[in-house]
Amino acid sequence: MDPLTATLAEVTDMPAAPSTKILIIYTGGTIGMIFDQKKQTLRPLAFSEIKNSIPEMYRLGYHFFVHHFKPPIDSSDMQPEIWVEIAGIIERNYDYYDGFVILHGSDTMSFTASALSFMLENLSKPVVLTGSQLPIGEIRTDARENIITALEIAAARNEQGEAMVPEVVIYFDFMLFRGNRSKKYNAEKFEAFYSMNYPALAEAGVAIKYREQYVLPIPSAPLTVHKKLDTHIAVLKIFPGITPGVVQAILDTPGLRGVILETFGSGNASTAAWFIRSLKAAVDRGILILNITQCDGGSVEFGRYETSKHLQEIGILCGFDMTFEAAVTKMMYLLGQHQDRQEIKRLLQTSLRGELTPDGNGSHTW
Repeated sequence: MDPLTATLAEVTDMPAAPSTKILIIYTGGTIGMIFDQKKQTLRPLAFSEIKNSIPEMYRLGYHFFVHHFKPPIDSSDMQPEIWVEIAGIIERNYDYYDGFVILHGSDTMSFTASALSFMLENLSKPVVLTGSQLPIGEIRTDARENIITALEIAAARNEQGEAMVPEVVIYFDFMLFRGNRSKKYNAEKFEAFYSMNYPALAEAGVAIKYREQYVLPIPSAPLTVHKKLDTHIAVLKIFPGITPGVVQAILDTPGLRGVILETFGSGNASTAAWFIRSLKAAVDRGILILNITQCDGGSVEFGRYETSKHLQEIGILCGFDMTFEAAVTKMMYLLGQHQDRQEIKRLLQTSLRGELTPDGNGSHTW
């Protein structure tokens, strides 16, 4: 038996001669809920109850271990310190397992996937997040297919024996997306996630068809896990009619180090003198302001319109086509790892884990 088995909350039944070892990290979420007839509410399940609902798991022939979060965590209660804990679990168990599956609530899944993508540098094994829109106890639940296929993806190897997807990904409703390119866009459909600015990495039908040309390459360096995150950031989402008081209140937040500025279209914002002055004063105080678009698809293009050129001129940084989730977690990650402001500015505008597509026109600002 594995020397790390004792550190895990529960071990599932296993085949006699396993060839593939998968660590399942069960954080909670809808996927692990069941309707309690007495209380008339949803209650969390133990993983033993989940695996009893999916006997097909054992036909895969993998060697399963499970790490529980006790109590299970609702997706809305996800916090950076839990990301650190998940990264630590993967770090401690990395050499013992071929892949990792994280069962997670869907509401903040893209945040967790994005954060882990930055924290797990030089990842050469799959880390697959999945969940469900309906609890596993429901007749029409999507949980069974999502879990089974996520396990297959975590175990998949190419002819050279390397992982098919050596990165942090989200599998949901037959589609596999890069974690830091994903976004939850629908609360009612099984098709809850999409990736507007980057192609899907695989699609599951009769067979799982991988699009290897879009997958990150296997790194040559060993895994490095970064566990320090700095949450001294804020979000400034502009809208017609936003007042100077609202903008200033955000920019004057005590201890503030970075701001995600959500602008219109391709990075456009008001040219009102008070607005530009407020942003410039914050930049001059050393606050990093990263411009991303409010649109789910598309990219910030400084200078395309005059309304974005003003931002570039005062030192606002370009977030290109990053998702909101990737921008937030990347800024936390970089502020936690670096003190040099110029280096953080450079890295915010550089693709570290495939989270952005540089436009190549020299519009970087640092």
